[in-house]
Amino acid sequence: MKKVTMIPANTATRSSDTKLCVAAYCRVSTDSDKQMESLDAQKDHYEALIKANPQWVFKGLYFDEGITGTKKEKRPELRRLIFDCENQEIDLVLTKSISRFARNTADCLGMVRRLLSINVFVYFEEEDINTGSMESELMLSILSGVAEAESASISENGKWSVQRRFQNGSYKIATPPYGYDNSDKKLVVNAMQAEMVRSIFTSVLAGEGCQHIADELNRRGLLTKRNRPWTASTIRWIARNEAYTGDIILQKTYTDEAFLRHVNTGERHKYWIRNHHDAIVSREDFEIAQRVIAHRGEVLGIEQNTEKYLCRYPFSGKIICAECGSTFKRRVHSNGQKYIAWCCKTHIQSSGQCTMKFIREADLQHAFCTMLNKLIFGHNEILKPLVEGLRGVKIRNSHTAIKELDAKLKDNMEKQKALVSLLAKKYLEPDVFNQSNNELLQEAERLQAQKELLLNQIDNGSNNATEATLLLRYAMKAAMLKSFDGEIFNRYVNRVVVLSRDEVGFQLNCGLTLRERLDSI
Repeated sequence: MKKVTMIPANTATRSSDTKLCVAAYCRVSTDSDKQMESLDAQKDHYEALIKANPQWVFKGLYFDEGITGTKKEKRPELRRLIFDCENQEIDLVLTKSISRFARNTADCLGMVRRLLSINVFVYFEEEDINTGSMESELMLSILSGVAEAESASISENGKWSVQRRFQNGSYKIATPPYGYDNSDKKLVVNAMQAEMVRSIFTSVLAGEGCQHIADELNRRGLLTKRNRPWTASTIRWIARNEAYTGDIILQKTYTDEAFLRHVNTGERHKYWIRNHHDAIVSREDFEIAQRVIAHRGEVLGIEQNTEKYLCRYPFSGKIICAECGSTFKRRVHSNGQKYIAWCCKTHIQSSGQCTMKFIREADLQHAFCTMLNKLIFGHNEILKPLVEGLRGVKIRNSHTAIKELDAKLKDNMEKQKALVSLLAKKYLEPDVFNQSNNELLQEAERLQAQKELLLNQIDNGSNNATEATLLLRYAMKAAMLKSFDGEIFNRYVNRVVVLSRDEVGFQLNCGLTLRERLDSI
């Protein structure tokens, strides 16, 4: 028997002779043939439904293929739909069900309220819910919660299935690494790519750096498996991947309860399968390559599995280019006599993209000593007023403002409850309710944003006050610096902004920024 469902018209802000701009949103969670057929059916259904209504103007279909619904950030078409709604191109959105729209309660309600604030309604066909009727919000919250629970259940079932395949060794590698192809769900060697992998290992064993290897491959016009230029991290990943020895380690990453992916550093079991497929390099060469990479990392002061420098050099990662925002890299220069210089990474790669030239490390050290000695000498005039200001009126005023905002938010909530009560007793027309409730929701969002901003200011102000107090105590007792001290620099300086080759700005941990000239010594 056919089911006929009436979709109420949006009458809140438009007259009867004005047509609604209507679009539909569709999604399937996998890219299998069966799911693609379901997506095609949804698209055909909504296009025909919208075009058949003389009061509607068809504004297109938005559809995400093979994408999970657990997080809206991973659905580009949904984000485009919201953007078009905010640009007043769409008045009504049709979708199959809450689970197709979002499997996360917070996301679902957040998007619905965001659209309501701009008078855009959403109609969920299976649940027969139109957000133009705000008494449906409680039901929407319940059903979207069920959808989220269903998503979590499906995820847990999927994880259990994958774990079983991990344990019995039947798990199939969906995306083979560079050097391999999939054939009948098994890894087979790609001869051309395998030769490149062996070449990379040969270069690593010869002591060449990963960036140098990547640059050489790019110079030869070679591309990665995804047809992208080579990078140092890609080379390092190949050199550290045990798959090239014929072994495989499963569950190197995992997904938590919030559907966020993490590197598995021991939080979950791992499964090591030896002789899983044909090897490209020997285990002996692989082990030697690991020692070479580790030794090179120790020499350069780079921590394994990160791109962050260790505290080998005080300035590492702290010098920022004011022109392009890139960090500076330590290099050894020579003009008859060797000296240490710091250079903008962007300028090294392309002087056309950034014109900032290098600065000498000795000049930077001298500038820091000059700046700190000024603070030590003038701490009563500079640091004491700063500490008193950070401890004083601003934070007290912020606390008072937060209390006032809390009172306004409470009053706003009471007004919302009163509106709902009036609507339930039919003392209030739905369109009047919608307009008033939307105004209250917008006001609540504005008040909450102001409160969060003040809370952040209090946190930052408190941290800055603590850091300023510590710097003042140091300056009151310290003797003038006669030479650069890396520990003192790291303790009080957040970063150094290179404004020009003649001037830098020291941004202190207390929030104070002091400029100093770079005078060659």
